[in-house]
Amino acid sequence: MNRYNLWILIGAGMLATVSCATKEADEINQPEPVDPTFAQQTEKHLIKVDTLFTEFESPWGMTWLSDGKMLVTERKGEILIFENDEFTGQKVTGLPEVHEVNQAGLLDVAAHPNHAENGWIYIAYAKPFPDNKGALTIMRFKLDDNNNAIDQEEIIVAMPEWEGGRHFGSRIVFDNEGYLYFSNGDKGNKPENAQTLTNAHGKVHRIHDDGRIPADNPFVNEEGAVGSIWSYGNRNPQGLYFDKANNRLWEAEHGPMGGDELNLIEKGKNYGWPVITYGQNYDGTPITEITEKEGMEQPVTYYVPSIATCGMTMVTSDRYPNWKGDILIGALAKMHINRVDMDGATALSQEVMFQDIGRVRQVSESPDGYLYAITEGTGLLVKLLPVE
Repeated sequence: MNRYNLWILIGAGMLATVSCATKEADEINQPEPVDPTFAQQTEKHLIKVDTLFTEFESPWGMTWLSDGKMLVTERKGEILIFENDEFTGQKVTGLPEVHEVNQAGLLDVAAHPNHAENGWIYIAYAKPFPDNKGALTIMRFKLDDNNNAIDQEEIIVAMPEWEGGRHFGSRIVFDNEGYLYFSNGDKGNKPENAQTLTNAHGKVHRIHDDGRIPADNPFVNEEGAVGSIWSYGNRNPQGLYFDKANNRLWEAEHGPMGGDELNLIEKGKNYGWPVITYGQNYDGTPITEITEKEGMEQPVTYYVPSIATCGMTMVTSDRYPNWKGDILIGALAKMHINRVDMDGATALSQEVMFQDIGRVRQVSESPDGYLYAITEGTGLLVKLLPVE
């Protein structure tokens, strides 16, 4: 078993260490006890990290319902229910079976923007098919008084189904007009999927909240093209965020060895994978000789070496005035939260925060303006509290 030490800054500057168990890949061990709170001086804020939960197994997504409850998915196919920052001991029942292989399983969860009126909750998951195959699927449901998933509607399946469990994405976000965007990876062993409009892989998609294809999608009238495609050339997007103040769709995707990207996603554009990339094959050989090509978009910023970019958010809350407008991205391999100092749509500097807290799968801002993160390996739910 590998081990690492988490150095933390407590109070007025005392250093301490917390030793946590971790394991390679996606095998998650029960974490050892951690100090429930610690403070860290970042470049712009002193932050107290409040550990709310320590027993996740491969957590993936989180969302808040209109009644204040928070849902957190685990890739094995469960959704845990939290209230007032505490695990209620309850889980959602009646969920569909998932294709849990490697990176595939139950992935993101998102409440409808009008959840208070319609009760819809959306999940992205790998639907099982014969022969160890799966297909990324978006389903919606409602919760009854016993936390059972009722009124289930499978609204879109990203075909064709694929063997194994690599590069499934996926995140779900809504824009200001109620359109739903979701991301889907290229499935790993066939990267050219991302450049082919006749399949759903290696793309960001846009649909109505009931699964219908919008008439103004960029390829809806192109023969043979998947009508839900919004952008293509995206390797494995595990971060997606819609900036409602500026009507911008942001995406973070895994590169190969090097070349993780932060992208501003726009209608019909090609983000280059695998024709252009700043990464290389895992054996050190080149994937391509070029990093730029006419007709293909450049990332807003990229990472060499890779940090394994995952879930992301933009800070909009007045609780963190010096971070407002910045993008926070979870880092899996490098086990930190990456803050990208933003000037509008331009990336400036970056900051590594909360190093070795665990494989950060998602960072989210709650409706009341606080930042939360979930981690693999250490199995944590943490809340970032600014210190006045």
